Amino acid sequence: MKNRLIQLLKSQVLVILVCTTASLWAAEDILRIKITQGIDDARPIAIVPFKFQGNNQPSQVIDRIVAADLHRSGQFRPLSISEMPELPTSSNDVDFKKWRSRGVEAVVTGTITELGAGNYRVTYELVDIFQGETGTKQVLRGGELIQSSSSLLLSRQATVADASLRMYSHQVADAIFQKLTGIRGAFATRIAYVSVNKQDANPYQLFVADSDGYAPQRLMASADPVMAPNWSPDARKIAYVSFENGNSEIWVQDIYTGKRRSVSKFKGINSAPNWSPDGRTLALSLSKDGNSEVYTLDVASNRFTRITNNSAIDTEPSWSPDGRSLIFTSNRGGRPQIYTKTLNSSARPSRITWEGSYNAGASYTSDGKSIILVHRSKGVYHIARMEIATRTMHILTDTRLDESPSIAPNGSMIIYSTLYRDRQVLAAVSIDGRFKARLPSSKGGVRAPAWSPYLN
Repeated sequence: MKNRLIQLLKSQVLVILVCTTASLWAAEDILRIKITQGIDDARPIAIVPFKFQGNNQPSQVIDRIVAADLHRSGQFRPLSISEMPELPTSSNDVDFKKWRSRGVEAVVTGTITELGAGNYRVTYELVDIFQGETGTKQVLRGGELIQSSSSLLLSRQATVADASLRMYSHQVADAIFQKLTGIRGAFATRIAYVSVNKQDANPYQLFVADSDGYAPQRLMASADPVMAPNWSPDARKIAYVSFENGNSEIWVQDIYTGKRRSVSKFKGINSAPNWSPDGRTLALSLSKDGNSEVYTLDVASNRFTRITNNSAIDTEPSWSPDGRSLIFTSNRGGRPQIYTKTLNSSARPSRITWEGSYNAGASYTSDGKSIILVHRSKGVYHIARMEIATRTMHILTDTRLDESPSIAPNGSMIIYSTLYRDRQVLAAVSIDGRFKARLPSSKGGVRAPAWSPYLN
């Protein structure tokens, strides 16, 4: 059990999200999303090709990016162009009867107008097909209150530089997703991961990419592994473990300035940093007083507080959404299981997982009602979701040797590391397990994904 826990710690590799600076260079490696399992009852939607007006085509095809985002959410089935009964460019051109006959719930139309100097004006509208053509409502456009069809759910316009079109496309998808589901979209976020290629002199290469795997940037290459990345809640800093000085050491790095400082370098284990919801404290695992225990660290004062005190291995702490308690992995019961400890309380930790002989690497969903974890079932390691109230365990994946789950900030998807054809790849699964995708790298293996918080 001890070896497996230590191996689990060492399987996590740091990937740091950084801003675009001169020190970064574009990478050839890219993650290509491959849908491996869909949802039969996904909602039909149409993202009509945006009409372009101008001479210089933009570098990104906005409607394709939006459609791909909505598809990989698992909740929508965007129609192909060949399935569309018409190609309207505005809500006024939509023939509701034609779309209803195809069972389409909503249609997105748009235009892109070249403004010069690498800038474009992007206009898009979201139309509720089953709301129909009848009925009007008052909406504010350009400072004027006008009458609009009640079927018009969104009508937006923005001036966007060509270099920002891809991220803006993700923001469009976010707005559409939220309007149709009531849940904030998480497409305009990023993922961090490590590419491992043993044939390179420095096999560990750190990357950051858009949430769909595109626009990867290589941050660094190293001969020594780095581990356990964790984002601060404001998405400005990352805490991680590095072995660059010959021993595990926890660093905190500002992702915009590149400045970093070592916050824990005791002899032995310095591992598994995890930011508190308010961004003031790190939970971490240290062996400075003997075996591995859970501690907290006040980042400003550099003051450590011991949380657990047991002869077992306590590691992988993660905060509850309200910041009042921690969950962590411990083998104090003989095998790795998840325990919880209320802070500022003398009460002993209590065990919360009972199904299965192995549960580890847990983190809360944003609503605090479930935890996502690595669960061993019939000798195979899967990603699972356990409901806190009922202790019901739902196995979400059908891959093997799954590890390092990271939850999207809206709680709808989970990205994780797994084994596919004897190579480490990233994979994604919806929170209900019905939608699955794989993100293999074009070369080498990839592991230890970290999904960013919402970007400010």
